[in-house]
Amino acid sequence: MKFRTGIGFDVHQFGPDRELWLGGIRVPYELGLVGHSDADVLIHAICDALLGAAHLKDIGYHFPDTDAAYKNIDSKILLKKCGELLAEKGYKISNIDSIICAQAPKMKPYIDQMQACMAEVLGLDEEDVTVKATTTERLGFVGRKEGISAYATVLIYKE
Repeated sequence: MKFRTGIGFDVHQFGPDRELWLGGIRVPYELGLVGHSDADVLIHAICDALLGAAHLKDIGYHFPDTDAAYKNIDSKILLKKCGELLAEKGYKISNIDSIICAQAPKMKPYIDQMQACMAEVLGLDEEDVTVKATTTERLGFVGRKEGISAYATVLIYKE
């Protein structure tokens, strides 16, 4: 068996008149994240980790923000496509581990839903998708509630 790991990172700033989407679910909050797509920072970090692990470049290569086809797109569609790109190369996903860095809103009530949603999109068992959350103790842009960042690591394999 051949194993490969990947790491992903993404960041989006908060902005008005946007919904907050994280891990494929809508999180109630007075601000949303600004981006060309729905700006789901968690899914974008996971996509980059998956693509990197399979040596498939990055999310911007496959889904450029200069392409109108991706304007306001649901990031679950991008995640599904990333899973399909891995499958085309013969890879399967072993597990995903991720972290949301946000001072606000609180993530705990939504983590189980995020894990279930992304597992369903990728055809994985829920226990193979982990989402954790932390603050930055009021430090930096996250601590000032200017935006959210996310990190992800993945393990993929080919039999």
